[in-house]
Amino acid sequence: MQMDNQLPRKKVPGFCSFRYGLSFLVHCCNVITTAQRTCLNLTMVVMVNSTDPHGLPNTSTKKLLDNIKNPVYNWSPDIQGIILSSTFYGFVIIQVPVGYFSGIYSTKKMIGFALCLSSVLSLLIPPAAGIGVAWVIVCRAVQGAAQGIVGTAQFEIYVKWAPPLERGRLTSMSTSGFLLGPFIVLLVTGVICESLGWPMVFYIFGACGCALCLLWFILFYDDPKDHPCISISEKEYITSSLVQQVSSSRQSLPIKAMLKSLPVWAISIGSFTFFWSHIIMTLYTPLFINSTLRVNIKENGFLSSLPYLFAWICGNLVGQLSDFFLTRNILSVIAVRKLFTAAGFLLPAIFGVCLPHLSSSFYGIVIFLILVSATGSFCLGGVLINGLDIAPRYFGFIKACSTLSGMLGGLIASTLTGLILRQVRNIQTCSNFSNINCIEKDYTQERLQRRCQKEMTYEFLHHMKINLVKSGISPNLQIIQFLSHYLSIRYVKNSLVIGHCYRSGLLLFLIMNMWIDQHRYLTG
Repeated sequence: MQMDNQLPRKKVPGFCSFRYGLSFLVHCCNVITTAQRTCLNLTMVVMVNSTDPHGLPNTSTKKLLDNIKNPVYNWSPDIQGIILSSTFYGFVIIQVPVGYFSGIYSTKKMIGFALCLSSVLSLLIPPAAGIGVAWVIVCRAVQGAAQGIVGTAQFEIYVKWAPPLERGRLTSMSTSGFLLGPFIVLLVTGVICESLGWPMVFYIFGACGCALCLLWFILFYDDPKDHPCISISEKEYITSSLVQQVSSSRQSLPIKAMLKSLPVWAISIGSFTFFWSHIIMTLYTPLFINSTLRVNIKENGFLSSLPYLFAWICGNLVGQLSDFFLTRNILSVIAVRKLFTAAGFLLPAIFGVCLPHLSSSFYGIVIFLILVSATGSFCLGGVLINGLDIAPRYFGFIKACSTLSGMLGGLIASTLTGLILRQVRNIQTCSNFSNINCIEKDYTQERLQRRCQKEMTYEFLHHMKINLVKSGISPNLQIIQFLSHYLSIRYVKNSLVIGHCYRSGLLLFLIMNMWIDQHRYLTG
């Protein structure tokens, strides 16, 4: 039976139904776990001593650290990159085991205990930072594994709870929590840091996760047949619509068939490219805004949160729109998935490549950051749920493999970006010496930029050191900050654009190869 020829829809509750309530519960779980994972991205701004290594402080950061009386650590940019990416180590390792066991063991228990573990570890991060950076990395890695269980096992829910013509709405409602989480974090973290201190950020989100864990064990059931609160009409509607897809027990995994399947490879590569850019945007948007717009932590949090708010709104609209196309027979399943995948890859790539050319426009930077995130959420109606169309019985495993591919892309992207930012410190050091010679010759800022780019050699630096000793002239801090600011913008923006350029390169492959065979795995 084709997916486009499903059983007629019955008069059952819509948004007031229990299946939508459970989807909202999963949405809340995703909000909390994502908040616990991303809150460090903004608190890192105030946790780390951002003083220039040669004694030339960033005055705005110094003022911020004076106002916020919290522990400050001397973590280098590469250490910061390892800390930020350590969550993904655990996330990557756990994917395949979770994908395999999610169809065998209770999804309720897997997600519930993983949510509890992630919340407890969030409470332990502030004391771990006081003990040593190694403990922070360990906590974040284990927390990433727990969050990987939540993020992957939840897709097994829709095998039994999501009617085929409502998959877009239900999955987009729940997965949009991954977008709302960063919005909440970036919106409130700055306020919490300034009023209560950065440790309270981890304590608050950890406590919220523990409370949500209790609600999860009370409200969620693995199968609608077993739920005591669901109405009879809704139960019959769900089970009758899934009678052709769901069997009583899962058969052995067709590994060879999956390895030979173009749709599976397209989904995996699509996840790799999506997470490459998405994770860079999540990790480094606050730092990018700080270096580009030079705002305080409250304004940084607000501006960094706007892209995720619009991405969350757009993600929910995509789910509604995709199901509208299917229920009205406007487009086939194949066309819907290809349409939203193409839009979700091409549009963010275009807007992302435009970002380096907007350094002089405050509103331009904010608007294009919003457009990058908002249009990227189109993938929620495309490649990110494509596995549920081609193989609902093995969706958990396929989703785990595609998420593993995506997390590898995110891990490489975040680590690479950290290494790029490490080089900025060396370039800033060079700019300090170039200022001496430039001030003596009364260079303008425009000529200063060109000279710094062209003459950054060892001999030039050695000559500047000699001039510094001979002249005894103190560097002009404003020009030093200008150079550092200019070079930081250049390198951070280049690192953000990497992912969007990479998306464009693979767009044609995804469109040509992401076809849907609806019977390949349904028969086992």
